[in-house]
Amino acid sequence: MFQSRHSITLLFNANKVYDRQVIEGIGHYLQTSKVDWDIYLEEDFLTRLENINDWAGDGIIADFDDAEIRTALADLTVPVIGIGGSYQDKNDYPSGPYVATDNLAVVDAAYNHLKQKGLEQFAYYGLPHDKDHRWSEEREKAISELTKQDGYNCQVYLGHNTSPDTWQYSMNRLADWIQSLPKPIGIVAVTDSRARHLLQACDHLGIAVPDQISIVGIDNDDIARYLSRISLSSVTQGCFEMGYKAAKFLHRKLDGIEIKNNIIKVPPTGVAERQSSDFKALNDPHVIQAMQFIRQNACRGIKVDQVTDYVGISRSNLENRFVAERGHSIHTELHNEKLARACKMLKETSVPTKEVACICGYPSLQYMYAIFKKHFDVTPTQFRDNHNKNKVASLAYEHEF
Repeated sequence: MFQSRHSITLLFNANKVYDRQVIEGIGHYLQTSKVDWDIYLEEDFLTRLENINDWAGDGIIADFDDAEIRTALADLTVPVIGIGGSYQDKNDYPSGPYVATDNLAVVDAAYNHLKQKGLEQFAYYGLPHDKDHRWSEEREKAISELTKQDGYNCQVYLGHNTSPDTWQYSMNRLADWIQSLPKPIGIVAVTDSRARHLLQACDHLGIAVPDQISIVGIDNDDIARYLSRISLSSVTQGCFEMGYKAAKFLHRKLDGIEIKNNIIKVPPTGVAERQSSDFKALNDPHVIQAMQFIRQNACRGIKVDQVTDYVGISRSNLENRFVAERGHSIHTELHNEKLARACKMLKETSVPTKEVACICGYPSLQYMYAIFKKHFDVTPTQFRDNHNKNKVASLAYEHEF
């Protein structure tokens, strides 16, 4: 039997991937529980706080990283569930129920990912300090403390808030900072958007990613991932789980159930590893140069001769250097790069296999089929189907506090 209907307001700005995933988690709770809620959300998914007291409804779930939202809801009498970042100082948390992304765990995931690659120099690219970016300050504190504990020094750069008027200046100053860094180095970016700044600046400067600079973002935003030629490694926050837990929090409040622990911290789900952090210690500058060219052009169907022409040394010389550093030939590296790209596209997109073959530089769909049969003993279509089946199985879990 459904409980009595409630009117619930969601206050988020869904132009951010973080907020969209939180909303998705809230929706999942609605679908899997027996609540009977009417959800109010602006048609353009942007928060408006005018006359909030007149239309707050029976309860609110809101983005408390937004200082304006947090202040506007402070005196409301209806149940309010806040969602935002975690804090090292307990006094910084709001007084009511609050579901937080664990900023320390998020940064630790990115940092450990880079450490496991064998890197020993680290940097952080954050955001200027202001009232709406307190979560960025918490991540800055986290990376500074984590690296200090391990005996490393972390170079911190906060950069500038970007706009059409300041874009060129901001990117020039970022380029200056990147050039000043020791290399090789791993950089944790506060968001995927900031990580994309790094990728663009490195591309303009001719700095090899990940051989000289390895980059990990935070958010695992599909949009940011495809806006650079080098695919971005990123920490996936537990936003979906946060939305689910916030909805469950509100459900309990509306039912008058006592909540003993007002603060719940949700860890990240892991690091989505892609090219930007695929660091392998390379010492030979010719091999580093070749690897940069291969990563950017392998799927354009380039051959070994084009790689050697780009580097500017003889084929035999580069082949010997390549085998010494990478343990295999240039041809194998080209093959591996195309295969890895095809596998990612089959796993992460619904692009038809014929288009995947074309995008990844295979001369025909039949040729790509032969490659997959040789390496995986399945066709590309079967490879995709098997991945989707495993993905569905892994999502079949029960959400509990």
